[in-house]
Amino acid sequence: MPVPSSTQVRLSLVALLAAACTAGLVQAPAQAGDVTADDNRALRRQLQELTTAPGGPPGAIAVLKHESRTEVYRAGVAEIGTDRPIEVNDHMRIASTAKAYSGAVALQLVDRGKLRLNDTIGKVLPQLPRAWHRVTLRQLLNHTSGLPDYSADPEFLALVTENPRRRFDSRRLLDFVADEPLLFRPGARYAYSNSDNIAVALMAEAATGCRYEDLLARLVYRPLHLRSTSLPQGYRMPEPYMHGYDVTPPNPPEDVSEVLSASGVWASGGIISTPKDMTAFIRGYAGGKLISDRTRHQQLKWVNGASEPAGPGRNKAGLAIFRYTTRCGVVYGHTGNFPGYTQLIAATPDGKRSLTFSLTTQINKTNKPELLERLRAVEENFVCALLRKR
Repeated sequence: MPVPSSTQVRLSLVALLAAACTAGLVQAPAQAGDVTADDNRALRRQLQELTTAPGGPPGAIAVLKHESRTEVYRAGVAEIGTDRPIEVNDHMRIASTAKAYSGAVALQLVDRGKLRLNDTIGKVLPQLPRAWHRVTLRQLLNHTSGLPDYSADPEFLALVTENPRRRFDSRRLLDFVADEPLLFRPGARYAYSNSDNIAVALMAEAATGCRYEDLLARLVYRPLHLRSTSLPQGYRMPEPYMHGYDVTPPNPPEDVSEVLSASGVWASGGIISTPKDMTAFIRGYAGGKLISDRTRHQQLKWVNGASEPAGPGRNKAGLAIFRYTTRCGVVYGHTGNFPGYTQLIAATPDGKRSLTFSLTTQINKTNKPELLERLRAVEENFVCALLRKR
């Protein structure tokens, strides 16, 4: 597989790390009543139209689950040059939806008394820069910490550009910005940062003496029966997988599935999973099955802020979770984007209805702003189908 040029890789990374919210879309009110066959056909058509739009993904899959009933919508192919459709057991890079998994670990440790939301970096990770010591676990989880983003650091980007498959020491990623002060006073405002979830994972390790990968297995994978989810260090994808592409017309799509090492994103976006496992995760996580009511009450204290890319409707940030207020109602979830992939996972607050929405190219407000608005409109229509009677 050819590796993209250094310029392409750098542009992909810059797009991945862009942060800010996109304005909510204004649409007509939803019609009350049951979901009809015409509604289902419309959703399939909209998914197909995303795959044929300029810069759109070669493949897409959406999984709607209402209690025990599952509906799968597909468009395009899992790999260009084949006619194989994407399946629910195909692996994919879940991008920044992995931040919800680090939240699941940290909040369970809060429940178990191993961590407190007001614990500071200075208390738990005193080896990190003194300028960061006042930052709390709560502020890391809702992106109000002010930590500088290591993944936007020029030295980090230069190393990735030189060798996209470089294996980083994931636990030393914050070293790239260790000489930098906070961007603002902790808690003063919202700023999405990949550094936050690296620090969360390090706090979890320090509090337990266990590797973050082992904590994921014990606290997330096993309770939710996630059998195809992992956090690798290398660039290989497990078979079968949906291939991710750089789609930049007029150039032909270029397979970037195995271009980048996951070690450089680790707890902020390195997890590999499947639509089936992602569905199980978000139903349990958004539904509050992993944590106590007391901790969940703290998790759902919202601040102004959007996921990256912005999810459907109006976005608010909680602790490693976002609230998406659509024209049809509210769901909780997370989004993510990574070279080759764009993700949305969402579920109702009781976890009984869920949506997993995956595309095989990267779409965000920096690289494809018009397509992102179109994507958010389609995602909102899927949320509306999810929330209506079935």
